[in-house]
Amino acid sequence: MGKVVRETVDLSAFPDLVVIYLGMRVNAWAGIKTLFGTGPQIKNSVNQKPDGLLLHENLIFSLIPFHLGMRQYWRDFDTLEAWSRSTPHREWWRKFLRSSGGTGFWHEAYFMGGGMEAVYDDMPSRVGFGKFAPLQAARGPMFSARNRARLTGDPVVPVVQEAEFYGTDGTDVAR
Repeated sequence: MGKVVRETVDLSAFPDLVVIYLGMRVNAWAGIKTLFGTGPQIKNSVNQKPDGLLLHENLIFSLIPFHLGMRQYWRDFDTLEAWSRSTPHREWWRKFLRSSGGTGFWHEAYFMGGGMEAVYDDMPSRVGFGKFAPLQAARGPMFSARNRARLTGDPVVPVVQEAEFYGTDGTDVAR
């Protein structure tokens, strides 16, 4: 046991870095199948090395209730957002928004340039920001990550339109 080696990092080459934590919690027995079915798909997607993904790390948040997740580092929000609208993520997300399959999902994103945003879907207990900040419906300007984070730039077409998700256009496709 010697002297502590203390280091830091130079992030100056990553002025638009985004760190995002994502979690999936089993809420019902069916959620175990959903969670384990998603894992290999995520691994395959990460192995494809999407543009902008700098690092992906798997995490265990808890064993009871079973709650797994990941931390990802993205070069910038635009590449993260573009990937989230592409295959296979678009299909996963659309399927999840139709039925959570006995799971809850959340993400929290932190931006090097300032700002944070989060969303919690079918989470029966609060996590992260939700443990200390008031929750509100993800509607209107709170429906998209870009708006929640107050980022500029052209909005990207969402995987599911807000009216479609909430059924306000009469179709109720997402539910």
